[in-house]
Amino acid sequence: MNAYKLQPVAGRCLRGGVALCLALAATEIVDAPARAATVGILDPTTLSTTDGRQIYEQICQGCHMSGGRGAAGAGDYPALAKDPALASRQYVALTILMGRRNMPAFGAKHAKGFISAPLTLNEDQIASVINYVRTHFGNRYTDLITAAEIAALDQGTR
Repeated sequence: MNAYKLQPVAGRCLRGGVALCLALAATEIVDAPARAATVGILDPTTLSTTDGRQIYEQICQGCHMSGGRGAAGAGDYPALAKDPALASRQYVALTILMGRRNMPAFGAKHAKGFISAPLTLNEDQIASVINYVRTHFGNRYTDLITAAEIAALDQGTR
């Protein structure tokens, strides 16, 4: 056989081998379970704390940044530091329960999951993180919200 006739055969084998390798690699990637701890994504099953600071650091800080500075880029994440909108604890509670603009809802009856179950917070956790944010980052709103108030607000929503 001459060399010219072998080139198309070699090319097909090479392309076939590459395609097979890519298919096998894709199967491994798809079959491998995602591990939240290894990819930097919060695992909602591990969030059992009611400590407002920990909730803020694990959930809110990713968008609102350390120190509540806020961010802009792929979305607009308002600063929570010295934020006059935080004067209304009910406003903050409804925002966390139902979401607002590009912020997801964290209330159990409002949250939407895309690939898996959505991350939700219970009334104690919502009250705790609200009270944390309203008393930190230069905010001095000391009238605390309770879990019972969160539950009552949620009852009034659809």
